[in-house]
Amino acid sequence: MRETKRRLAGAVALAAAVAMGGNAVRAQTEQTVIALPAVSVLFLAEYVAEDSHLWEQQGLEVKALNISGIGAINAVIANSADFSMSSGPSITRAYARGQKLVALATALNQSGQDIVLRKYIADAAHFDPKAPLATRAQILKGRTIAVSAIGAIPDLILRAVAKTAGITPDQLIVPPMQPPEFLAAFARKTIDGFSNTPPFIQQVVLYGTGVIVSDSAKGEPTEFSPVSSSLLLARADFCAAHQSICEKTVHGVVEAIQIIRHDQAATLAIMRARFPAYDDKVLLAAYEMVKAMTPDSPVTTAQELENGDLLNIAAGFMRQDEKLANYNDLIDNSFVK
Repeated sequence: MRETKRRLAGAVALAAAVAMGGNAVRAQTEQTVIALPAVSVLFLAEYVAEDSHLWEQQGLEVKALNISGIGAINAVIANSADFSMSSGPSITRAYARGQKLVALATALNQSGQDIVLRKYIADAAHFDPKAPLATRAQILKGRTIAVSAIGAIPDLILRAVAKTAGITPDQLIVPPMQPPEFLAAFARKTIDGFSNTPPFIQQVVLYGTGVIVSDSAKGEPTEFSPVSSSLLLARADFCAAHQSICEKTVHGVVEAIQIIRHDQAATLAIMRARFPAYDDKVLLAAYEMVKAMTPDSPVTTAQELENGDLLNIAAGFMRQDEKLANYNDLIDNSFVK
């Protein structure tokens, strides 16, 4: 009887020790929230960091929220999220209007936004894909081109490209639609095209129903290249109070970029899990597009942010007098190691 009691007491003590150890591990785990403005291969760095457990291995639990368009950056401003992966034009526009944000890592150095038009419209107009962009973009006049959200980067690129062809905003019909909607509308021929990202571009181009009008893989529109995209940003005062979280979050992005650049098989496996409706041909083309825009080190440059400002002005989202004079206050590359 005494032996039974002794064993029971030992088991209870062991269980208590295990529980205390588990509580210690949980206590050491930090938590953060990151907002993503769309479901898109452009955010491959976040997907790879999350699905490869790169943050988890550092003791960081990351909750990712999908908040459409500029809602993602607004979530950071409103303290609903600690980080977002937005764009250079978004952060400079917010900063010009008094919202102090800081760029921590630029995962892509091109917009990643292409304008796609239905092929039969292009064929009927004798569209020349080798013509200068200002000439190619004339085909957009009077067309219905879907964007994922008004004021978001696909809308901005569409309006900036249209401007190069002398097309005014009232000469475009721009309905906001999410990818499942605009792909269905494209197939039904109720829209003429869309401005968006991989893999949706490749889905229609590779299967012969769409053509690219403006190609971000070539840096188009080139007068605004390079430009920061898939930009990890935070409130300007956040990292001073949460240095460890910022270090771990950026480090996860840095590690993810190395996987994207050097481990195609692992990256494609994550893409297949994230985008199961798309076949390997589409996903490989989407991967190659994103890899080509992925820098070896995700530092943010003043030139990338200034080009974002110039895009805002070209699209009519900012006035010339709102353009920032200096971009250094918006950049913190200290966590990129």
